[in-house]
Amino acid sequence: MTEPPKPPSRPAKVSLFKYLRLFRADILSAQPERLFRAWMAEFRTPFFRSYLINDVSLLKTVLKERPDDFPKSGRISEGLRPLLGNSVFLTNGAVWKQQRRIIDPAFEGGRLRDTFPAMWDAGEATVARLAGMSDAAVEIEAEASHAAADVIFRTLFSIPIENAVAAKVFDEFRDYQRSQPILNIAAFVRLPKWMPRFHRRRTKASAKVIRGLIKQLTEARMAEIEAGTAPNDLATKIMTTPDPQTGETFTAEEMVDQVAIFFLAGHETSASALAWTLYLMAIYPEWQEAVAAEAQVLGACEFPVMKKLRVSRDVFREALRLYPPVPMMVRENTCPERFRDRDIAVGSQMVLSPWHLHRHQRLWENPDGFDPARWETENGRQCARDAYMPFSQGPRVCTGAGFAMVEGPLLLSMILRRFRIEAVGDAPVPVAHLTVRSKDGIWLRFVARDHSVSDHQTPGSHSTPSP
Repeated sequence: MTEPPKPPSRPAKVSLFKYLRLFRADILSAQPERLFRAWMAEFRTPFFRSYLINDVSLLKTVLKERPDDFPKSGRISEGLRPLLGNSVFLTNGAVWKQQRRIIDPAFEGGRLRDTFPAMWDAGEATVARLAGMSDAAVEIEAEASHAAADVIFRTLFSIPIENAVAAKVFDEFRDYQRSQPILNIAAFVRLPKWMPRFHRRRTKASAKVIRGLIKQLTEARMAEIEAGTAPNDLATKIMTTPDPQTGETFTAEEMVDQVAIFFLAGHETSASALAWTLYLMAIYPEWQEAVAAEAQVLGACEFPVMKKLRVSRDVFREALRLYPPVPMMVRENTCPERFRDRDIAVGSQMVLSPWHLHRHQRLWENPDGFDPARWETENGRQCARDAYMPFSQGPRVCTGAGFAMVEGPLLLSMILRRFRIEAVGDAPVPVAHLTVRSKDGIWLRFVARDHSVSDHQTPGSHSTPSP
């Protein structure tokens, strides 16, 4: 049995100064060991108080039962405002509800079937690119980003990543991703609206270029819609869907905001998840072979095949547990609260952290171990309901969660059907940029499979659960 990878470094104790320094550079390195056992923890700064919540009953209160009392924190949104504007990811209240009423229909179950051919084509293009790198060391985060961006552009605008505008967006976003810290100074100090937000010059420049390119795509699509020549893809669906309560549709400027978050959420998070999943497959060859054997069912581009990719789905779910792309989410309480015998003042920050929750030592069996078979155990099923939130929970659950759970297992299966993968060099160290990435990249070797993969029993003591 392969030994599980060591959990990310966890200092025994972290000072306020070190917390503030590491928050800007790498928030994950600042997390002390005790937070992976605590039900709630208080963090004080001179400007505000934060409360990390791992108590599942309190998570239910914040995310599901009273979400309007705990809107998204403006402290976190400030850092993303130059790129995302007034997108659904940053808004609250009535504006957010209207945006979701327009966006959600595009991602309903039936639409996943419509977008499947575009995902399939992106998967085939990914396999073809990797074939040209066979037997060489490949930095897979870059390739996963390329694949995820290709999926987004094909499903949103019916164009491949090779399209000139799409390629420019992708290139600019690579610069933005590395230049944008997870938090900026506004996360620590409540600044007046008139005061500058101290965004990095490079970050603002990249955001401006990306938004300008997205504007070209949305304006071109609006012209196609008016001419009756628009393809039936996600962009057309969203731009032509009226709010059922007001009858309004998104303006061109509003659509730029939404496309920006679709690209960020659908590309950046998917790339992170796929890269870490492939790394786990490289260090757990028994699971890699199980996925590869199962992938032999892939033939023609047919959506029902997803029901047969059970091992791939559970492997992907487990990768999302260990390396959730969005490590922390922040809400702000608008009412006085009393949580676990502590008085919580209005304006405090509620930190909801998949990074801690998914490895919590008092919730999960073998919390730091890689075990896709856990999802059919009693503990796994219970934690899946209460302590698993890679896409958040409640009304603000990611609208593309179903999309991601098709894309991830599909690309994983298509890749492992064609290649055997091996880890190269040192084990990657997770850090937080916009999503959980590796400090120095994830290096893998892809070796073409020269024969059909034989049937292989799923590793572990449990059979794979039915979908």
